[in-house]
Amino acid sequence: MPHPNGNIYIDPSYPAFNNDKLFDLNDVVLNRDDQLMPFHRLRMALRERGQSIHTADLLLTKNIGASEAASYVSLGIIDNFSQIQEEGRAKLKAFVLMEPPVVAPHLYKMLPELTEAFELVYLHNVDGDGYDLTGVKREKLRRLYLPIPYHKVLEPFWSNQQRANRVVVINGNHKPKSVQSELYSTRIEVMSVLAAAEVVDLYGRGWERWWSRAALWLPYWTNRKTLMSIYKGSIPSKFEVLQRYRFCLCFENMAMKGYITEKLFDCLYSGTIPLYLGAPDIECYVPEDVYIDCRKFQSWEDVWKYASGLPTDKIEAMREAGRHFLESELARPFVDSLTNLVDEFSV
Repeated sequence: MPHPNGNIYIDPSYPAFNNDKLFDLNDVVLNRDDQLMPFHRLRMALRERGQSIHTADLLLTKNIGASEAASYVSLGIIDNFSQIQEEGRAKLKAFVLMEPPVVAPHLYKMLPELTEAFELVYLHNVDGDGYDLTGVKREKLRRLYLPIPYHKVLEPFWSNQQRANRVVVINGNHKPKSVQSELYSTRIEVMSVLAAAEVVDLYGRGWERWWSRAALWLPYWTNRKTLMSIYKGSIPSKFEVLQRYRFCLCFENMAMKGYITEKLFDCLYSGTIPLYLGAPDIECYVPEDVYIDCRKFQSWEDVWKYASGLPTDKIEAMREAGRHFLESELARPFVDSLTNLVDEFSV
């Protein structure tokens, strides 16, 4: 029997995922490291209920299945919801802020408007940590758990024991759009310290592009020579690289309550120990025995001294703790994030 709330139309975070590419596991570029698995899983779950889900561009351009019972969700695109609301194509059910304020400050400035238009708004914390609650309908805010693709380790990568006793960094070169609580510059600072000890390798896009907009800020230029000395280029798969290292510099883009991204989970999938800095309440969501909390040390040199001195049995215990966490109920809010979201607005 069809679900009483009808079909769902979702605006992805970027237009590249339009035309239902958001659910296409066969696209090797868009589905890098199975990042689209949560959306595919949601589509399969809805199909079992007699519902369909499509990207919202199809609702606007092809009028497929639009009805009074249709539901609309946006993952960050703001260009379409006013038209959808005015034309009655679907009910504005949920707006989801996947990015933090340092990446998308304009979305947080729009929170009063978004909480006025949508039934629910999901973001990393509902307390105003990192953003302003003035004019926001707080009763509409909901905690977002970042959707993750797997609920277990990736055995071929996790099991690899041939690992360098080094730190890997896998991040693109970006400039924060807001500097409040940003950790981009801190990440560069730590890489410079680890480079002096000759124990770090950097992978990711854009670090060599001195002419790009991302390079137009002081921390990059101050440390560019050092960054180039450790830079290994871009990569097709994070997991294939992570499996070759014992540790990973796992810093979020900003320090904000509840802001826990794929960076930590990628490490756990691959059996790599995260050197973590980010969500100040990380221990409320992820057990403390699966990562090294960088806040507990007085210097970055002390972080590396502690990590590099860990005995093999301690490292294996941390890796096993990561496996246990992924398979436990503690990880379910992340694994089931999208289905829980849909279930909440379908009540």
